[in-house]
Amino acid sequence: MATATAHTQPEQHPFALPSRKKSVRLTLWPLVAATFFMVSGGTYGIEDIVHGAGYGRAILILLLTPILWSLPTAFMIGELSSALPHEGGYYAWVRRAMGNFWGFQGAWLSLVASIFDMAIYPTLFVLYLTRMFPWFAEGHRGVMVGLAVVIVCALLNIAGVKVVSTTSLWLFFLLSAPFALMVVLSPFKYGGLLHAVTTPTTSSVDLIGGLLIGMWNYMGWDNASTIATEVERPQRTYPRAMLASVVIVALCYIVPVAAVWMTGLPPTAWETGSWADIAGLLGGPLLRVGLVLGGMISAFGMFNALVMSYSRLPLAMAQDGMLPRVFGKLHPRTRAPWVAIVVCAIGWACCLGLGFARLVTIDILLYGASLMLEFVALVVLRIREPNLPRAFRVPGGMFGAVAAGVTPMLLLGFSVVRSETEQVLGMSSFAFGMWLIAAGVLAYFLNVALKPTGWAQPAEKHGTAA
Repeated sequence: MATATAHTQPEQHPFALPSRKKSVRLTLWPLVAATFFMVSGGTYGIEDIVHGAGYGRAILILLLTPILWSLPTAFMIGELSSALPHEGGYYAWVRRAMGNFWGFQGAWLSLVASIFDMAIYPTLFVLYLTRMFPWFAEGHRGVMVGLAVVIVCALLNIAGVKVVSTTSLWLFFLLSAPFALMVVLSPFKYGGLLHAVTTPTTSSVDLIGGLLIGMWNYMGWDNASTIATEVERPQRTYPRAMLASVVIVALCYIVPVAAVWMTGLPPTAWETGSWADIAGLLGGPLLRVGLVLGGMISAFGMFNALVMSYSRLPLAMAQDGMLPRVFGKLHPRTRAPWVAIVVCAIGWACCLGLGFARLVTIDILLYGASLMLEFVALVVLRIREPNLPRAFRVPGGMFGAVAAGVTPMLLLGFSVVRSETEQVLGMSSFAFGMWLIAAGVLAYFLNVALKPTGWAQPAEKHGTAA
């Protein structure tokens, strides 16, 4: 990794929230733990990859995806977070590099993608709950439970509940414990589950679907950038946290799958939520209950953590004048952006009825478009502001900065292929995604018409607009 010798204090965005006290800012490992929950939240959610690709190719997907998808993204975020640790993170980067229009589009894509991303976690919560209590799978009970998860997490965030760094670290160990036990027990069941009977799978995920789910399980690294003002020494901490998180998340996925492979359990027995049944085969009902509870806690914890991350985006935009000022309203006692939380929660709740695979397809399509703008911002800022202090740089100079975005964009092409076959509201997911992207352009010009005096200036070194 290449590092710059210059080290300066981060520029302060003129509309940033008041600084936190130094004692409560996140240091390296707490930021790693927070990033872990924003990206992964544990080994849950990868089951359909094994079903669609088989063990060998599933492990290959889980190994290559972080190298081709996550690592370049982590490099990009490491450089931009260390250079511009502003409130709103990636929205501030794109706006500074390419101006108001593209900054608005980057934020729009992220917020719309969050509607589908955040609907996934209550879905996972319900899937694991029904493994223990099948009664919840009947009728609309599962949707009601998912709605309860959304409401409770929104209320917790409005009440001022924060992702406490030490709690995230302990949750990581707590969620990893059942999988660690499965890894230990698997060699004793070598080949013993070849003819094991599990709950009949209903998964229809194929190889491309497995790759998309793998990409989803390795995305979201830029979510940690929105809390930059709450990180201690962000220029030094972010690059290290990103790289450490990539390694930890990859190991949490690959090692348990490789361990179960030894047992001979057929790949066709896997589907979302199957970890509970596999745990029961390996360690009995107690371990099965542990996996179910862990899956529910993981989904709930990820949702709650991401509420904090996503709510900072409309807050920063409202403070810049890009959204109505009502989105910038803070709770008088807890300082939580309660209007942003409520509006986002309503959007997330509206998508609870969509299936898991369909949510993933739309989520990756929109997220990928937003991520593309971030990679472009990386290159543009290298050209426009070569002297901007960067405590970390993507290796390889300008070539490395350009090349970093190539493989993530190629992988994004798989989501375009799949989005043409998935159906949403009577149209393909791709067409639906294009309508949502076009709506962002319309929303921008409507914003211009409603606010002809313009917006606040981006936080630039020389105080000029992007």
